[in-house]
Amino acid sequence: MTRKKVKLAYIENDSARKATYKKRKRGLMKKISELSILCGIEACAIIFSPYDSQPELWPSPIGVQRVLSQFKRMPEMEQSKKMVNQETFLRQRIAKANEQLKKLRKDNREKEITRLMFQCLTATKELHGINMHDLNDLGWLVDQNLKEIATRIESLKKPSMELQLRSQPQPQPQPPSQPSTQPQTAAWLMELESPQDQMRFVGDDMLLPFGDQTYNYDNAMWSNAFFP
Repeated sequence: MTRKKVKLAYIENDSARKATYKKRKRGLMKKISELSILCGIEACAIIFSPYDSQPELWPSPIGVQRVLSQFKRMPEMEQSKKMVNQETFLRQRIAKANEQLKKLRKDNREKEITRLMFQCLTATKELHGINMHDLNDLGWLVDQNLKEIATRIESLKKPSMELQLRSQPQPQPQPPSQPSTQPQTAAWLMELESPQDQMRFVGDDMLLPFGDQTYNYDNAMWSNAFFP
């Protein structure tokens, strides 16, 4: 027989409330003992109730005093770091529930707009019958899908390009030659002495590779702020 969900509310019946207290107290003591043994931590419990004349202590009065002494020796900021009261606990639960609700609404909205996008692609729905809010969300979703497609295409291109580069034959290194350096030195000196003579094959002015503007010293292309 499966357990049914217990409603967390104050039990009005006295006998039922007392029976529930005893059962839950035994379960709480058992869980604290398991937590202390499995995780190797110091823990204690003090339970006051109208059904007992003395408070219930776990594991023992000496053990409770030892744990409380360790707690009091801690700095005040460390003591209250993870301490919450009932109001703070409820506020945290409400904030967490609101975040979950916001996420679910966003997911539902994205699924709704995705369905609308496929309806428009299959011509089962026309764009002129959609309101401006849905159109804005539809445009955002289309942009996101296009970005994901572009990213996927780039990721698929990289392995193929690397494979092509690896498959290309590598050039074999040529043995170093030892030509005479005297003609090269003579040609280099001639270029320094008369650089304009080396450009006469294109006319009096050297043609630029981009455009129909000709080079001359009065209208040099690099005469700008960097090269005055």
